Amino acid sequence: MPYVVALTGGIGSGKSTIANIFAKFNITIIDSDVIAYEIVKPGSFALKEIIKRYGCSMLTEHGSLSRSSLRERIFQYNEERYWLNNLLHPIINIKTQELKKTAKSPYILWVVPLLIEQRIQYQANRILVVNVRESVQLKRTQTRDNVKLTQVEKIIAIQATPNQRMAFADDIINNTGTIQNTFLQVIKLHKFYIKLAKIKRG
Repeated sequence: MPYVVALTGGIGSGKSTIANIFAKFNITIIDSDVIAYEIVKPGSFALKEIIKRYGCSMLTEHGSLSRSSLRERIFQYNEERYWLNNLLHPIINIKTQELKKTAKSPYILWVVPLLIEQRIQYQANRILVVNVRESVQLKRTQTRDNVKLTQVEKIIAIQATPNQRMAFADDIINNTGTIQNTFLQVIKLHKFYIKLAKIKRG
């Protein structure tokens, strides 16, 4: 199996932006959020289970999952968040392992927002943490997802703290500055990961 670099960070930290830069170097990207979207498509087992628990109020008029309705529900009741995680995470993990086995690039960038929270850091050879100020997280997430400030604050509150992530970090990207600055950090890390992957292969 290829060398695995896990990319993690809080909501709105810019993980997708960084992953897109790595992708420019033809690196395989396995994104847990993308998989999470795919496994709740209309007709899927996961979506059927969600409807069974909450009813059709969780669907849009087109029959897709209403993420805003689900988000509101799970952040209102902790037990519902635990239930949803127990439903989705095993499916996401199976899909992730399948994708890892078929990857062809020298190393894999595995994007996992809840790497530390799920305690699955052992599945990576190296951990890359994206670090930004909380004010940046709040602004980016509000703009991107069109959600209330209070909801973003709730999400940040239940995620690992920056210090908790840093305790597991092998490498850190400061994503508070310009895109050019971030790009330069990625280039440096990419070259480093190529070397590490080569050493692992022997």
